[in-house]
Amino acid sequence: MKTKLFIAAVLVASSAFAQSVIINSPGKKPLVAIRNATIVPVTSAAIPNGTIVFNNGVITAVGANVAIPANATVIDGTGLFVYPGLIDSGSHVGLEEISAVPGTVDTAELGDINPNARAEIAVNPHSNVIPVTRVNGITTVVTEPAGGIISGSSAMIQLAGWTPQEMTLKAPLAMHIHFPRLRNNSFDEVPQDEEAAKEAAKNYTKQIDKLHDTFRDAQAYAKASAARTSHPDIKRNDRDVILEALVPVVEGREPVVMHANLERDIRAALKFADEFKLKVILADAEDVARVIPELKSRNIPVILGPILSLPPREDDPYDLVFTNAKTLNDAGIPFAIQSQDSHNARNLPYNAAACAAFGLPKDVALRSVTITPAQIFGLADKIGSLETGKLANIIVTDGDPLEIVTHVKRLFIGGEEITLDTNQTLLWEKFKARPK
Repeated sequence: MKTKLFIAAVLVASSAFAQSVIINSPGKKPLVAIRNATIVPVTSAAIPNGTIVFNNGVITAVGANVAIPANATVIDGTGLFVYPGLIDSGSHVGLEEISAVPGTVDTAELGDINPNARAEIAVNPHSNVIPVTRVNGITTVVTEPAGGIISGSSAMIQLAGWTPQEMTLKAPLAMHIHFPRLRNNSFDEVPQDEEAAKEAAKNYTKQIDKLHDTFRDAQAYAKASAARTSHPDIKRNDRDVILEALVPVVEGREPVVMHANLERDIRAALKFADEFKLKVILADAEDVARVIPELKSRNIPVILGPILSLPPREDDPYDLVFTNAKTLNDAGIPFAIQSQDSHNARNLPYNAAACAAFGLPKDVALRSVTITPAQIFGLADKIGSLETGKLANIIVTDGDPLEIVTHVKRLFIGGEEITLDTNQTLLWEKFKARPK
């Protein structure tokens, strides 16, 4: 059993760390002003030759004619651009170090039903994956558990900090359900014979029944908990940490990221969500274009990605995955983009760029990795754009961050400048200086 996620299961409701929102990094932060740069707030028009000021980790001024405090550290941004830090809406950053070494992978717990698993407790703040992800302008990620049917709760973390508590911006963020599916004979699957197909159908039905039973039990547990709260004289039974973790989900206080790929699975997942009145965010849905009316009628946002991948079936259009973002945008359905990776979470901006290359407006592509994920996960008042009062998660670049030729020159998380050194850059410097 994975030790860290097991600890999360035990401590799920017993410590201050289990509170809903934890703001990054205590202590005084520097007063900084970046001037003469093109400021791209994302939620409003770009500001040529603008200035941004942030103090104690929070943006205090943005504009073309901003007064710079006398005691500020001033950075000249001539010829450079200032953007909000990018947000990955689904990753395993901090949970997976070396995928081939099981002891360094904390993404999954044993068994199918693990809603009590908490991703933020398993995060390794000193992971070598974090600097590599940061260097491409990503300052914040949703790190999520995987495995089983109900995988556990994700967390929104900042990519800087000494401890998981210091890094955590919000946790629990959302419950993750990998909705059961039948095999689909995609590129990497061998066609089933009749006997195997029957066995797969039997296992599918068994998993669906298990999911329904768990949520019915959670609803009953929530009612019993409410009754004990309103009537203190009712004797308290032993706690069930699995059902207790699902109480905010069945009461609609915690959203569910429903992972479902193909059309039939998406429809089944939506039917399940309707039955239990769940607040749903749809993820991994490569067949999303086939369920637009259902998503729109339910006001369900979508998390797309990874985009740089093959379509699910041999006879799908080659550009199916690339054009889903445009389809959603045309339909007015909010969406964000994820990497669904750890080591290659750094490629998040290029996933968004691929959507822009296939018809998505470039400003919408940028929003899909900045303000839109912040809105979907209820953190738009803190991150996702350059506005007064928001956290100073800021990148300074020499161009559009979605372009592969662009370099991130400086990076700030919570107002603190973070080094752009990685193992790779340090090795480059070391061997560049080797004797001739």
